[in-house]
Amino acid sequence: MKTLFALAVTLALAGCSVETASTAATAASLKKQELEQGQKSMQRAEEKIDGAMQQMQQRADGAAGTEK
Repeated sequence: MKTLFALAVTLALAGCSVETASTAATAASLKKQELEQGQKSMQRAEEKIDGAMQQMQQRADGAAGTEK
């Protein structure tokens, strides 16, 4: 009887550790996706900023050319 109880407790604890490991892996996967999306958003923002800077420079160059 004691052996059966010990086996049941061991199996229950083993199941908990598997569930914990699975939860940790899922959380890590979600964090990785979150990081990748953040990096893509940052890249798009940088591209928009670069485009706006180029437009401003072109306008400034155009304005300087018409003043001469």
